Amino acid sequence: MRVPARVKLLTILALPVLALPLLSGAGAGAGQSLRYADVSMPETLAGAQDTPSPPSAATLPPDQADRAYPFYMPMDGLRRPAVRLLVKCDASRAAGREVYAGRSVDDFGGRIEGGYELVYEALDGTGQPCIYPFAPLMPQVAGDLRGTQYILRSSIPGRRVTFRTGNEWASVGLHLYDIGQQRLHFEMRDVELDFPGAIQPIGAVYLEAFDGHRPGLFTAVIRRSKIYGGKNAIFVPSGQTMLYVEDSEIAGNVGTNSDQEHGTYINGTLVSHFVRSSWQGQRAWQNLASGHQIKDKAYLRIYENVTVSNRPVGSTPSAMPLVDVSAFGFTWSNGLRLNRIAPAQTPREGLVDLRTELRYGAPENYPWSLLVDPAWRMPPTKAAVVGQALDKVYLSIFLNTTVQSFRTEPYAIALRPQGTHLAPDGVAMEGNSQTTLAQQRMVSMAFNTRGTLAQVYAPQGWTLVDPALPPQARWVTDRDAFIRHALGLIGR
Repeated sequence: MRVPARVKLLTILALPVLALPLLSGAGAGAGQSLRYADVSMPETLAGAQDTPSPPSAATLPPDQADRAYPFYMPMDGLRRPAVRLLVKCDASRAAGREVYAGRSVDDFGGRIEGGYELVYEALDGTGQPCIYPFAPLMPQVAGDLRGTQYILRSSIPGRRVTFRTGNEWASVGLHLYDIGQQRLHFEMRDVELDFPGAIQPIGAVYLEAFDGHRPGLFTAVIRRSKIYGGKNAIFVPSGQTMLYVEDSEIAGNVGTNSDQEHGTYINGTLVSHFVRSSWQGQRAWQNLASGHQIKDKAYLRIYENVTVSNRPVGSTPSAMPLVDVSAFGFTWSNGLRLNRIAPAQTPREGLVDLRTELRYGAPENYPWSLLVDPAWRMPPTKAAVVGQALDKVYLSIFLNTTVQSFRTEPYAIALRPQGTHLAPDGVAMEGNSQTTLAQQRMVSMAFNTRGTLAQVYAPQGWTLVDPALPPQARWVTDRDAFIRHALGLIGR
């Protein structure tokens, strides 16, 4: 099976994102009445064929890669930033703050309308990479937001600039409110943030866009960057947000609330798409299980050639699963590498946890109920599920996953059960342990998983290992078809 192209060039991004037509097949059949805790489902459908290989390394030079975006990310409707500011290296280092070549942020009273582009000199006067001894100054946003872009980048594509400071408030933040149906965009390219003392900001990179409604959209792209610091190295709260991270290293966080802070925390957004990037360094504590390297509650998650490790920076390793994602919505992964070293506590079972305890994001971001629905019954066998139901369920696909651990992991991936009702807070799910297998509307499939593990999945849920896919189901291993299906279900 041919692997689709990683990205489409910007010039073709005006094409609409279309929903994949529903696949043919019978409707849901009568379900089983087994209690969830009693179901192990050890059988698999043997003989997976033609699974795509992990994506290859980047081939485009940086200046060309910077003009390429995922096909589903509509870049039309954006306007050129109204203001472009150039920051000089040597003068800024001597002053301990930005020194501009020409206009400065102060010329605008610290507030810029129409978007901005902040360009930092990549090299000092001797030709060495520039290290700025402060966090970049992000001007306040003002005026009409429609089509605005906010760009932070190095002056030389492919050559990082470094911001290094022990300031406890160091952060790169963009805060957008009442975006409604507006289209906005943020980009950070060739930037290293080294903020070892930044224990105060909720994110070393903190991107928020509140009160958005379809077709309103905030997109954020991070390329060839390294991020260390903050309560979470990257924090993106709930919103109509798509985050794309490429060729980057998320090196850890430095927060002091170790069990509630993570390498990356994405809370109820539309899309998280990570390509050729790595995560490690979640700040753990010796007597706590601590947090996750990736806590990702986007509706759609795409991981391509991603490495995740609990290797710490200045602390003990976290004992929690490396990747904590929502079972609601869709996950497509190819070439995920999971590396676990021994923590100080007994490790929590599993490396990828597909969880169902909480509801994240706006209801409009989901095509079906997150609770069990009396009108839904899963087909009674795995073969029937694969043949009839994959276009009608929340779905996660894991291709070519490798596990390297200090021990033989009992399993790599867990798919948790749906609940029966919401708690009074309207967020927590309850009754998860009381629902039956037939009531579940979630399926997870793994192909070509290898490494130090006893089995791929925890013994619960509709999970399949290396199933043979009939023709009408082979779209699930095609990244672009999978994305079109997931986003098409919610009108994106």
